[in-house]
Amino acid sequence: MSDNPNIRHNMMANAIRALSMDAVQAANSGHPGLPMGAADIATVLFTKFLKIDPRQPNWADRDRFVLSAGHGSMLLYALHYLMGFEDMTLDEIKNFRQLGSRTAGHPEYGHAAGIETTTGPLGQGLATSVGMALAERMMNSRFGDDLVNHYTYVLASDGDLMEGISHEAISLAGHLKLSKLIVLYDDNDISIDGPLDLAESGDALGRFEAAGWFAERIDGHDPDAIEAAISAAQTRDKPSLIACKTTIGYGAPNKQGTSGVHGAPLGDEEIDLTREALGWTSEPFDIPSDILDSWRMAGLKHVSERKAWQERLDAQDSEISNRFKRVMSGDLPTRLEKAIQDYKKSLAENAPKLATRKSSEDALKAIVPSVPEMIGGSADLTGSNNTRTPEQEAVSADNYGGSFIHYGIREFGMAAAMNGMALHGGFIPYSGTFLVFSDYSRPALRLAALMGQRVIHVLTHDSIGLGEDGPTHQPVEHLAALRAIPNLLTLRPADATETLECWQIALEQSHTPSAMALTRQGLPALRLEYAEKNLSAKGAYELASADGEAQVTLLATGSEVHLAMEAKQQLEAENIGTRVISMPCFELFDQQKPGYREDVLGDTPVRIAIEAAIRQGWDAYLRPGDRFIGMESFGASAPADRLFEHFGITVDAIVKNAKDGLNT
Repeated sequence: MSDNPNIRHNMMANAIRALSMDAVQAANSGHPGLPMGAADIATVLFTKFLKIDPRQPNWADRDRFVLSAGHGSMLLYALHYLMGFEDMTLDEIKNFRQLGSRTAGHPEYGHAAGIETTTGPLGQGLATSVGMALAERMMNSRFGDDLVNHYTYVLASDGDLMEGISHEAISLAGHLKLSKLIVLYDDNDISIDGPLDLAESGDALGRFEAAGWFAERIDGHDPDAIEAAISAAQTRDKPSLIACKTTIGYGAPNKQGTSGVHGAPLGDEEIDLTREALGWTSEPFDIPSDILDSWRMAGLKHVSERKAWQERLDAQDSEISNRFKRVMSGDLPTRLEKAIQDYKKSLAENAPKLATRKSSEDALKAIVPSVPEMIGGSADLTGSNNTRTPEQEAVSADNYGGSFIHYGIREFGMAAAMNGMALHGGFIPYSGTFLVFSDYSRPALRLAALMGQRVIHVLTHDSIGLGEDGPTHQPVEHLAALRAIPNLLTLRPADATETLECWQIALEQSHTPSAMALTRQGLPALRLEYAEKNLSAKGAYELASADGEAQVTLLATGSEVHLAMEAKQQLEAENIGTRVISMPCFELFDQQKPGYREDVLGDTPVRIAIEAAIRQGWDAYLRPGDRFIGMESFGASAPADRLFEHFGITVDAIVKNAKDGLNT
């Protein structure tokens, strides 16, 4: 290869372009425009700045790179092959977008080494990177520069910046002065529909500057300008946006600069012309050895730095090094179990009547001191969600050592940032909003489930029981909507003891997020005897057996369990044997062996489910002819007790349905 640095850069960048257009063509599917247009940006970043070791891709102090424009996934796959990631082979590139390959249509966390987060839904990669950059600063405040000192880089598209979540993300990042967050904006003026000005005429740089960022525009095909901009960004005391003016599909003579190159193969004829225009003479998927050697040498650039870091970690006091390794691995401290059991005993003794949001706060007071890596937060509802404990200081630009984050009214941005913190490692993020506003954060919750990340969403005011705020704030369909997300635990505890158990469940999930639905209204204690075993862990269990022969089984969750218990008393007084099943988590119950599920559900003539929400999801546990007592419409504005009566979710209704069922 030529000793001329510009020629060398061009050939290395063209390797990305060639692999990308060849893979998309072979798959007859994909997005060649971004990889070809952003190849110069990526070449400078990966060869001159990005601190990674492809042979140790999980090095804790590596730089993070997030391809927020996930549709340009071949950019990332090409880079990983060229840099020498062992699992990204040429065969994987050739199998782009094929079933079972590591090279999915959009980058998927866990499918291949070095993919820091799943991207594709535009805006979420950028927002997730805010959580990564924040986690870096917070870990740095706890362990110092010797162990934690790295950057988070993002490649974002016009679409990322148009998505509403980008506003939440950049505002939060600017407020917290996340100076080690550097966003490279592929500023190509093209979207799927055509020129960007069909739908956008705003000042992107001005928006970032208003949010507290440094922002500048450069030539995205000038390697010297790219290098200078990144070098300067590393010296600033605020996050940086570098708008790199590029030509989408760079090198394709007839399609570059048009929407036609965004999301479709170039075609054989255009590929031949592109090879000619770029001076690329190699066959498809063939990278000349001198170019590949240059890339592989770049992949080895930070090996010595990684080894020096390992030596620094090994030289730490054992308490520090062990704690660092534990929190980065996600293991829970051994002392947590004792804290849970001690508090559980006190609940059995005191039988508190509390709203489960308050029970959650008390559980956190018992748990958080034993698990200091838990990072709380709220979307401007701290006093309502009860997610902050007395010892938790607020995180700020002046105090990254805090453990509570005021996210502001940014539910979606909050949920994405939580994903980023979990992906970075070192923390267990949890945060709160109202259950009805889980609609705002749902896309990030879905990605948490897809990626298998332990994030915990505290969702209070979980039914019409919140009362006077009315139907705009009363969730009706939300429990069903959350339960519809695969690999998400939706937990709805019935009293203080179940709330503690649900926190234990959520913390012990290493690859599953949790959503905890909690009440505004007070609930009586139902679990009056101490049990070391976590009864909620199987998702459902018999809370109360029938006094005699069981004729009725009542299934309920959360605030409706105590109604079932009161109905049982009335029915038993009339010699109608009644069982009560508490079902705090459908997903965990569904995982149990058939025999256990059959025993819990039983075979009584009458089975009734009670939940102040819609029926959807309950028919998995109801037989034809079984009854459901719940919501069939939106709520209303009134005191909670009036609402339960108005909508027929009462003890009297349960008793009547039980008797009617027996007389049918």
